[in-house]
Amino acid sequence: MRVVIAFSMLILSALLASEAANPVANPSIKVGFLTVGPVSDCGYNYSHNLGRLALESHLPGTKTTLAENIPENADAARVMERMVAQGNKLIFCTAYGYLESGEKVASHRPDAIIMQAWRPTHMKNMGTFAVYQYEPLYAVGMVAGRMTKTNKLGFIAGHPVPNLLQNINAFTLGARSVNPNVKVHVVWTNSWSDPAVEAESAHSLIEHGIDVLGSALDNPLTVLKTAQRSHVMVFGTYADMQREIPEYWTTGSCWNWDKPYLEITKSVENGTWRPGARWYGIKDGAVALASFGKIVPKDVKEQALAENAKVQSGKKIIFQGPIEDREGVMRLTNGQIASEKSLSEMDWFVKGVEGALPKK
Repeated sequence: MRVVIAFSMLILSALLASEAANPVANPSIKVGFLTVGPVSDCGYNYSHNLGRLALESHLPGTKTTLAENIPENADAARVMERMVAQGNKLIFCTAYGYLESGEKVASHRPDAIIMQAWRPTHMKNMGTFAVYQYEPLYAVGMVAGRMTKTNKLGFIAGHPVPNLLQNINAFTLGARSVNPNVKVHVVWTNSWSDPAVEAESAHSLIEHGIDVLGSALDNPLTVLKTAQRSHVMVFGTYADMQREIPEYWTTGSCWNWDKPYLEITKSVENGTWRPGARWYGIKDGAVALASFGKIVPKDVKEQALAENAKVQSGKKIIFQGPIEDREGVMRLTNGQIASEKSLSEMDWFVKGVEGALPKK
């Protein structure tokens, strides 16, 4: 009898030792994702979904729930409530306008963690995630500034929110660094996706003499294909579109949400998550310069790559003073670097940008 007990204790000790040596580092959780449009849009929502799929791939035990085409209104709160009820412990709100709904759900769902894109929040169980999406656009602007013949560049964007103003300003600063005569003409569609308005806006800019055109919209294809039909060069944001527009593609920026989603999810799983803002950039691999089109000359490509490498290494900071806005107001004094707070509140254009800037 004593032998049996001793043998059993030996087995139990071995099992406990094995478990201690091989702990479950990342117990699986359920993660929800809300997108404002379809993930087949070739742009904004598409890139977020690639990050979601990468999360499932890198953390096989993690299960994700995707809700597409969720408007930025009370419907978003209802979808989040349903996700929490289904056991999702972490929810990524990928659209700018989900903040109010996210805060409403977070206020009475302390067991869930909600991450809001772009916009800061002070909830204890809510955080912000964002990328410095403007970083590659400085080099994109350099390419456009070198290649334009009319000195008129076009930029079509959805809403005048800070992250899009960062994009436009960085693009303009890059373009004017190589061509001080350039003007960047901006048109707002007041929608993340409205193909009819996007096509009309593109036609209007082309008629105005734009010879390089791009956008910051959920789906870039309407603008890019409209430009293609008029033999106008294009640049992109969010995703690499060279295969779609091979004849007129210059370059662009593209996203990679793998690292942000993986890092945040792991922190929730292992209990190290804390509220606050998490920013990712070129150095993290979260955003990058897209491929170059065959129409881009070698020297233009090399110049853009060299400047982009400086941004990646930290030798160049795009929003570092002195920078005045187009009204002549000094926004960043000599040597001053824009803080995350000032970037998240940006409501001004740099010199060289033409077009209305609606107030919120």
